[in-house]
Amino acid sequence: MTRKIEIGEIVIGGGNPFVLIAGPCVIESEELAHRSAHDLKEITDRLGVPFIYKSSYDKANRTSIDSPRGPGLDEGLKILERVKLAVGVPVISDVHTPQEVSAAAQVLDVLQVPAFLCRQTDLLVACGKTGKPVNVKKGQFLSPKDVSSIVKKVESTGNRNVMITERGTTFGYQNLVVDFRAFPIMRRGFPGADKKTLLPPEDHPAVIFDATHSVQLPGAGDGITGGDRQFIPYLARGAVSVGIDGLFMEVHPDPPAALCDATNQWRQSDLESILEKLLALDALVKEWDRGI
Repeated sequence: MTRKIEIGEIVIGGGNPFVLIAGPCVIESEELAHRSAHDLKEITDRLGVPFIYKSSYDKANRTSIDSPRGPGLDEGLKILERVKLAVGVPVISDVHTPQEVSAAAQVLDVLQVPAFLCRQTDLLVACGKTGKPVNVKKGQFLSPKDVSSIVKKVESTGNRNVMITERGTTFGYQNLVVDFRAFPIMRRGFPGADKKTLLPPEDHPAVIFDATHSVQLPGAGDGITGGDRQFIPYLARGAVSVGIDGLFMEVHPDPPAALCDATNQWRQSDLESILEKLLALDALVKEWDRGI
């Protein structure tokens, strides 16, 4: 069980079914943004899955200087705002500096801090001060117990609407692994010798699993990040089985043609079938959890 985070009519945590955060990696065009948001909303409405649309206005962390980054802050936020109003979905995107947080918070329903920036105190505090829900990607270099410091930085502003997203941990060169012990540790705190480090249920931060970035192979492509999307369903099942509040998936109508993360985005036409299975597992696990 975790604390509840309310985003309009969506409730994340508190034993509720997982929320889906999904969309193309980057805003490639306004037409694609509208089409993908509309299609994803149709799928999630049919299944009764709470849905937040994700697409980045700027991908600041790219392997190559020549990699497409998106339309940028101003144009990207305008596109996301039009998508939000036209499709009727909350939106989330990455913020990279404290200076861009204020403008982003005028449009975004959730502010997301990328993994490589998860320890940037000024950025976390700026996000917290907006009062908006903040989703922080756990750095590939962090242990799960270290996220407690991230949560405290955001909460120092009085904002308790914090989510932590697991997206894999660096394992040697060009590989990531998912340690499923991370989910209960991030949620409850690290059960060391001092039992005071364990958090009561009302203080458990919401925990999200990023199923698509977790199959990345960083730097394994020719000047780009590689990936292996065939393992996405297996990792997603594992995460749901240990209890998550949300599932993050970058989804594209034609992944091989995507401008970024082409090897690890999930194909949109295959989304509904995987969600059906995950929903059944999620309901079973949360029924078990209520009995613990």
